[in-house]
Amino acid sequence: MEIKKVATRESYGNALVELGKKHQDLVVLDADLAEATKTGMFKKVFPERHIDCGIAECNMIGIAAGIATTGKVPFASSFAMFAAGRAYEQVRNSVGYPHLNVKIAATHAGISVGEDGATHQCNEDIALMRTIPGMVVINPSDDVEAKAAVEAAYEHEGPVYLRFGRLAVPVINDRPDYHFEIGKGIVLRDGKDLCIVATGLCVSEALKAAEELSAEGIDAAVINIHTIKPIDTELLKKYAEKTGRIVTVEEHSVIGGLGGAVCEALSESCPVPVKRIGIQDCFGESGPALELIHKYGIDAEGIKAQIKEWMA
Repeated sequence: MEIKKVATRESYGNALVELGKKHQDLVVLDADLAEATKTGMFKKVFPERHIDCGIAECNMIGIAAGIATTGKVPFASSFAMFAAGRAYEQVRNSVGYPHLNVKIAATHAGISVGEDGATHQCNEDIALMRTIPGMVVINPSDDVEAKAAVEAAYEHEGPVYLRFGRLAVPVINDRPDYHFEIGKGIVLRDGKDLCIVATGLCVSEALKAAEELSAEGIDAAVINIHTIKPIDTELLKKYAEKTGRIVTVEEHSVIGGLGGAVCEALSESCPVPVKRIGIQDCFGESGPALELIHKYGIDAEGIKAQIKEWMA
């Protein structure tokens, strides 16, 4: 059976169009990347509510902040390297400090940007954004979750950072009982020997790794943490107590991202050994996305191998 795959940036574009039909106060801003970020979908349907700010990301965030003060809900979009990196000061001071209702939608995050190379492979954006007081940070795992996250971000009063990818990823949440709630993790697989906590495109890979580990007698639970901030400390504590071991998996630096957030949460509530799988304090490189994901050990094969080595 062929697995459906969709890039979460595509999901973002489609979600904006649907939200735009229901909410007249939704405004979308972009920095000359509407085709890549998929805000061009919104522009075709609602050209009067789409603002191309040009290659001026810092200015775009300032404009979004101004629009938010009028009662409208702006979604400002660019690549993660620019939205979180280049415009960090404006996000912090113009959006975070006054706690304005601005949604920052960053696409092309992580090493799966591929051939664009290290300068564009932002593996630090989650760390940057979650240090801003009051900022919600969401990293959806697939098409279904990405659409739900965009709607939840619109409904949330206050700044939100949404992280989307360039690479098409498997749809894993296409089921009737799926429910998205900011700050609440989702148990995708139960287990007793350890718990794999994953986010973004790594969630589907973590599930594959867990199934393969099961065949070798290792019973691994899998939790999807789509909201890095606020993180679901209660659920993490429950599975830390249940399994005694936690493994975090992310397409982001292990410093300051999901791994850091989980360690911070558990060190205060239920200290257990934690293995952090992700980008190990290094820059990426140019290459095909799937090959990079494999080389940096965040595909199912790499996750499985690192868990077995750690447990041994």
